[in-house]
Amino acid sequence: MTASGRDVVEVVVGFARTLRHAGVPASPERVQAMIAALGHLDVLDVNHVYWSGRVTLCGDPEDLDRYDAAFALYFSGRGAQAGVRPSPPTVLRTMPFELDEPGSDGSDDGDKPQLTVHASRHEVLRHRDIAALSAAEREQLQRLFALLGPRVGARRSRRYRSAPRGRVDLEHTMRRMLRQGGEPSTLSRRRRRDKPRRLVLLIDVSGSMAPYADALLRFAHAATRSGPSRTETFTVGTRLTRVTRELRLRDPDRALSAAGRAVPDWSGGTRLGDTVKAFLDRWGQRGLARGAVVVLCSDGWERGDPADLGAQLLRLARLAHAVVWVNPHKGKDGFAPVTGGMVAALPHLDALVAGHSFAALEELVEVIADA
Repeated sequence: MTASGRDVVEVVVGFARTLRHAGVPASPERVQAMIAALGHLDVLDVNHVYWSGRVTLCGDPEDLDRYDAAFALYFSGRGAQAGVRPSPPTVLRTMPFELDEPGSDGSDDGDKPQLTVHASRHEVLRHRDIAALSAAEREQLQRLFALLGPRVGARRSRRYRSAPRGRVDLEHTMRRMLRQGGEPSTLSRRRRRDKPRRLVLLIDVSGSMAPYADALLRFAHAATRSGPSRTETFTVGTRLTRVTRELRLRDPDRALSAAGRAVPDWSGGTRLGDTVKAFLDRWGQRGLARGAVVVLCSDGWERGDPADLGAQLLRLARLAHAVVWVNPHKGKDGFAPVTGGMVAALPHLDALVAGHSFAALEELVEVIADA
């Protein structure tokens, strides 16, 4: 494939990224296999695209349902069935490209067919600013949140487990020797268990964050569905509100409605210093933030003293494994962290990421996983 075929590669890579967020381990080798398969198929035929991806990108029967859902959302089509061609997706036309045969010199050939890449409208919505979307576009974008599965890494716990390598387990070794009449036996070994880290989300629901609050809460709902026992969500504004229980509802619309009823200061002011202090005093210091990945979603507009916010974030940074700040304005041209809250927060952050689009939230998933 020559450089003029980059559009197909970009579409396939984007689809593979969506699959990975949905839980399908689409490795680079499998992506290359799909691209190679499409070189022998008609990329304008949705049925060909569907089956080439299903054969090459799925490695386990459990991946099939996730693949069908991801394909339907990414390409705006329906998963193909045997002998049935799926409905053509609603697409946006991009620049045409030529698919050269091996050994071709890339010269123009009138007999060579011109193939056109089709990109889903969802791919365009992924990079649009959420605040600028219409109501219909927001509804379309909401379906994509089902593909997000934020997961945190693991940490070593104080408990041990049997292992073929590691420290000698003297207690287990001695018990085995006693059962054998005191005869020497093979040495038992042990290693520390891995324990998943906790993910804590603090979401600003003040008036300045109103255009993004719904999307951020949907992100929190996806994280809760992915790890219900390891995810905690709070809203911050003029007061702190825990909405973990409400976001555990399976249906995202019902979960957000329940969370909205539980939050008394929706679209109000912002007192980040006071709310972070309330979180640390009541929840974080007692263990909820210890060793956790804490994500604070806010634009940094602080009505209180920024110095208080800085002091509380210093406390949080000492407790948490990582502190990530999500600022929707970071993804916009000309952004600079000059607000009082951002200036006070920057020295205590491990990462500052954008949260203005679905693509930015996908990046946040990777930041959380790598923390």
